[in-house]
Amino acid sequence: MNKRTILGLLTGLAIAAQPALAADDAVARGKYLVAVGGCTDCHTAGSLMGQPDMAHFLGGSNVGFSIPGLGVFVGPNLTSDKETGLGGWTDEQVVTAITTGVRPDGRKLAPSMPYMNLAALTHDDALAIVAYLKSLPPVKNKVPGPFGASEKVSVFVMDVLPPPVHNSLPPPPAH
Repeated sequence: MNKRTILGLLTGLAIAAQPALAADDAVARGKYLVAVGGCTDCHTAGSLMGQPDMAHFLGGSNVGFSIPGLGVFVGPNLTSDKETGLGGWTDEQVVTAITTGVRPDGRKLAPSMPYMNLAALTHDDALAIVAYLKSLPPVKNKVPGPFGASEKVSVFVMDVLPPPVHNSLPPPPAH
């Protein structure tokens, strides 16, 4: 064996021998990743309007995203509430949802959820996010929707429009 091969083997063994993050470290890492990932923007009521409701932190949004042809999607409750949040999901189900966009029931998440980016998370980082989310106090909040493309909505809606559609809209009224 050459030096490079031996060094590679030793590095691999050292990495494999490292214990998984301790629970407190995982929660702290998850908190950091949730913050830099901007999860509150879509999952905390008021955040998209500049006034986040910190009493219901990550408990679901009050704003929906309209995606042409698909409908309106509201950021769901990410707290540990068993009825309206992630409290009934296993850690691996949450990891699968945030990294592949597939819920435990097989339904795909809205394309506005950046699961394609989150697919690059290490498994330990994804588990750290889960540890943090499950450490949050449960918030009982069933968000409305999702709404089909032809259904009436009951929330403030932000439209996600391709340029041809956006550019064809009438200009806003002058002030």
